[in-house]
Amino acid sequence: MGEGTATADLEVALEKHRTELTGYCYRMLGSSFEAEDAVQDTLVRAWRSHDRFEGRSSLRSWLYRIATNVCLDMLTAGNKRARPMDLSESTPLARAALAPRPDSTWLEPVPDARVLPTVEDPAEAAVAKESVRLAFMAALQQLPPKQRAVLILREVLAWRASEVAELLDTTVASVNSALQRARATLAERADAGAEGAVSDPLDEEQQRLLERYVKAFEGYDMTALTALLHEDAVMTMPPFDLWLRGTADITGFMTTLGASCAGSRLLPVQANGLPGFAHYKPDPDSGGFTPWAVQVLEISDGRITGFHCFLDTARWFPLFGLPLHLKAEPDQAEKGV
Repeated sequence: MGEGTATADLEVALEKHRTELTGYCYRMLGSSFEAEDAVQDTLVRAWRSHDRFEGRSSLRSWLYRIATNVCLDMLTAGNKRARPMDLSESTPLARAALAPRPDSTWLEPVPDARVLPTVEDPAEAAVAKESVRLAFMAALQQLPPKQRAVLILREVLAWRASEVAELLDTTVASVNSALQRARATLAERADAGAEGAVSDPLDEEQQRLLERYVKAFEGYDMTALTALLHEDAVMTMPPFDLWLRGTADITGFMTTLGASCAGSRLLPVQANGLPGFAHYKPDPDSGGFTPWAVQVLEISDGRITGFHCFLDTARWFPLFGLPLHLKAEPDQAEKGV
């Protein structure tokens, strides 16, 4: 076998692990962009040191060892990414003010296709989706980095304790202890499994709910929207730290500070194992529609319980492969309805 063929084979072998490694690094770091950087670093390190890889473990295990070390190094600064409700109390509408915090503060959304490899086992696919949902991700970020790694490897990726111990250069007893502490921390967070009511794929009731949501939002019909929201629904808008709870404050915000979103268009996206939409609002300059937010929705018992709007469109729309402009009269196919 020639050197060129061996190089090409190694590239293919490494590349086929990219999606699952990105999912692992995303769960560790809470950032879609940092996860992609970490995976690129992992693959470069693997490429450079492959001649020293002696095959004592599988290539996959070796890549996870490198990725874990990369993530642990990136987490030494101690930053814990969060959602607005992890950092402050909700704000009454009367005191609502839009104060941004640095990008590094926030738990970031991610397209499903970037972090969820195709698997044939429906149960495995369901676990993978549940483990990137926003509430679970936010709970993960509260764990110390090594506990986070242990929990992901054991509970999400179903590694044996002995495999995790080898990867982390520690003992099985230490791994089991870390897992027990991580589980206890997650159990204290009542919302860690809050989006568990979202079926995969969405059932007919959930599909109808989303269709009604698109109609209500695009029509800016607050009465119809109120009927779809849980009475304790939460609305967040990173990078702003403001968050709102309850239908009155959410719809009140949308008709005051958010009034420019009337007449918007929504395109469906898949983010964090949850239904979502690319939100375009009217562009008075061009006559078309301009990017405004990636919305990620949480659903429970036939109502929308979480309404999370990620506003940094210069970052999110390219990541999701979304157009940066919609024509004034998009056809039905373009609107995704």
